[in-house]
Amino acid sequence: MTLLTLSASVNGLKPECHRGTCHAKEENVAVFFVALYLIALGTGGIKPCVSSFGADQFDETDEKEKKWKSSFFNWFYFSINIGALIASSVLVYIQEHVGWGWGFGIPAVLMAVAIVSFFSGSRLYRNQKPGGSPLTRIAQVLVASLRKYNLKVPSDKSLLYDTEDAESGIQGSRKLDHTKQFGFFDKAAVQTEHDQVKGTHNPWKLCTVTQVEELKSIIRILPVWASGIVFATVYSQMSTLFVEQGDKMDPSMGPNFDIPAASLSVFDTISVITWVPIYDRLIVPFARKYTGHERGFTQLQRMGIGLVISIFSMVVAAIVEIVRLDLVKKHNYYDLKQMPMSIFWQVPQYFLIGAAEVFTFIGQLEFFYDQAPDAMRSMCSALSLTTIALGNYLSTLLVTIVTKVTTRHGKLGWIPNNLNHGHLDYFFLLLVVLSVLNFLVYLCISSWYKYKRPIGSFN
Repeated sequence: MTLLTLSASVNGLKPECHRGTCHAKEENVAVFFVALYLIALGTGGIKPCVSSFGADQFDETDEKEKKWKSSFFNWFYFSINIGALIASSVLVYIQEHVGWGWGFGIPAVLMAVAIVSFFSGSRLYRNQKPGGSPLTRIAQVLVASLRKYNLKVPSDKSLLYDTEDAESGIQGSRKLDHTKQFGFFDKAAVQTEHDQVKGTHNPWKLCTVTQVEELKSIIRILPVWASGIVFATVYSQMSTLFVEQGDKMDPSMGPNFDIPAASLSVFDTISVITWVPIYDRLIVPFARKYTGHERGFTQLQRMGIGLVISIFSMVVAAIVEIVRLDLVKKHNYYDLKQMPMSIFWQVPQYFLIGAAEVFTFIGQLEFFYDQAPDAMRSMCSALSLTTIALGNYLSTLLVTIVTKVTTRHGKLGWIPNNLNHGHLDYFFLLLVVLSVLNFLVYLCISSWYKYKRPIGSFN
């Protein structure tokens, strides 16, 4: 953030401007992109760890703190969106009307304050002991099970290798109870006369039951992870085709102010900020009375509700586009840059996506933390965040395919440069169909999924 501020405020680092036209030299561009990639690197370190680290502060053996931990994910996501609201309103105004140096400098100072705040609490934190590389342990189970592919797993699972005491043998991790799924990997815990040498064992030849169950937990999580990609594709429309749709509508707010189409995403942020307290304080206690579940809904139920809401958001977006195109056709507005239909007709679709976020994205945060093996939580949190990136890639791929298919034989296609001649509603309906199919697959995944069963104690 400091380098980004310098690139926008220091002569020699910022582009030279004459009469409103700016020309950036190669070194200006280089400094700017180095700053952006440093931000990406820092974000990659913060995002998957901060939610896991925050949840680690709650003692799972204490029933009161266990309930607080569930609320923590709600209010953690709430605080992120408060920051997003300030960034998309106050900071954007400062960048546009005061200067980019100030617009970048203020968050740079706030990050410095955040660092001081973070380290000032060091003595208060509960720190989980690092358990080593989770990828190494996964590789060890794969190698050990392949080495013993011709061995038969004993019917008495108590004969499988495990530590004798209540601890798992993996730093910062409780023992995991044996499960029947993916029995092939149990071969890694089958003991032979060659496995024990002088009281020790080679983990590339013999693994504990807990280590095998770690791999099984990751395999069980992967289908749930994959089901989030389509949701992330729907979510990505806010920064892409929703903006294109809004650019063709009337952006006026009164006689002297126009709201940019890209700024309408602020309603998604407002929706999240509105729905988090409603969910945490009203919906959860109400649902708890009927379901008997301490969190109101299971994590999988919560994510499923979000998937359903996301379907409705795309249905609403398609309806708005159908109405808009009907007006274009009725009044011959094909060449009109902005037609007389208020951009605020888009607000419901943004609000619905915000509501879907509260159920699905926060549910994902909690699910990947809770269902990950104790010593793999940050890795699984990082895995959950990749759905957003893959959702953006899938959105780009769909647009590319749709454009290629629908522009054959000289046709303008569904998404031409001038949307008044296209059918963006068809693309939104395509996402509705994909979302419905994704939800049906998700129902099968969630009915098959087995929640992990930790036993024993932490090391």
